[in-house]
Amino acid sequence: MNANFNKTRSNKWLLTLLAFLPVGAFAAGPPQPSSLSLPVTQLMVVIIIFLLIAIVLLANVLVGAAKIKLQEEKAATEKKKNNNTPALMMIGAMSLLSLNAFGADNPTPETVTPASYGGLTPVGYFTLAGVVLLELLILLLLIYNIKFLLRKQRTGIAEREDTVALAHKPNAFKTWWANINRFKPIKEEAEIDLGHDYDGIRELDNRLPPWWLYGFYASIIFAGIYLVRYHVLHSAPLSKEELQISLAKAEAEKQAYLKKSKANVDENTVKYLTDPADLEAGKQIFTTTCTACHLADGGGLVGPNLTDDYWLHGCSIQDIFKSIKYGWPEKGMKSWKDDYSPLQIEQIASYVKSLHGTKPKTPKEPQGTLCTDQGSATTTDSTQKSAAAIQ
Repeated sequence: MNANFNKTRSNKWLLTLLAFLPVGAFAAGPPQPSSLSLPVTQLMVVIIIFLLIAIVLLANVLVGAAKIKLQEEKAATEKKKNNNTPALMMIGAMSLLSLNAFGADNPTPETVTPASYGGLTPVGYFTLAGVVLLELLILLLLIYNIKFLLRKQRTGIAEREDTVALAHKPNAFKTWWANINRFKPIKEEAEIDLGHDYDGIRELDNRLPPWWLYGFYASIIFAGIYLVRYHVLHSAPLSKEELQISLAKAEAEKQAYLKKSKANVDENTVKYLTDPADLEAGKQIFTTTCTACHLADGGGLVGPNLTDDYWLHGCSIQDIFKSIKYGWPEKGMKSWKDDYSPLQIEQIASYVKSLHGTKPKTPKEPQGTLCTDQGSATTTDSTQKSAAAIQ
């Protein structure tokens, strides 16, 4: 392919030289004064030669650029052989025009006419001018094509560079992490090497990571604020004070809960009420309901005496609550759970418990077993106590 290209270039130069051979070599007859001796002709010939040289040079540049472009695009090799055909055809055409411009028949004294364009005939002058214009047009066309190829090549290079840059673009997170920690590249570790080597482990004078330093500074600021607020200004409670506040709050919540849960009391959760209001409420119910069997002072009538230490079914607050709630139908005492609320039964049981140790007017003889204040019954019954008293 290179041999064909060199051969084509040689043919092009040969045609260019042939275009400017003296016309007298081809004219028949005796020698006549040549048109090349005229200043106008010489000037235009010089212009044509310079334009041809510029065309040849630009054609070579264009051919080289086209060749590179075709190689990049892997075009067919046959197309490369014909790249110079238009230029050669143009040079051949200009050669013919030059020959026509300089070639003339043997003039005779009768047919010679005076030159009107610097000694040139109108046909010769306009022919040379046309050749100059045509060469200028070809020159402009070659310049445009070269600019077009260069612009296209720059665009391709820019696209390839963008593709490569995008493919090798570093990870944004890794870049940010390396910057915030100020990592030193391996190739720069020699600058911070302290010269201490222990079994292949080198000591480097690395700076502390900024996030660690900022965290340390923030902890110092926090400690100062904490000291001033808790130990100087006392504008916030300390840990012990917070505990006391929490305990007081829990106690208040507990009391509120107990106050709300009194209506849900049963024989397992009943408590002995010492509040005068609760005892008075229990006394009123006892007076209107229980005096028929136990009398108003609890001395006992049909039912047992409620003031002594002897009880038939236990003397604890739980036992008394259970006896009132469920009753003892086999002994004539009904269940009061459907008549009174759990809170009212608790109030009645607390009032009955408060009658222990009082002195009724007509106390009934003891019944049941001896029961201590702790609610535990002994094995000694009332009959044994009476016998012991008689003895």
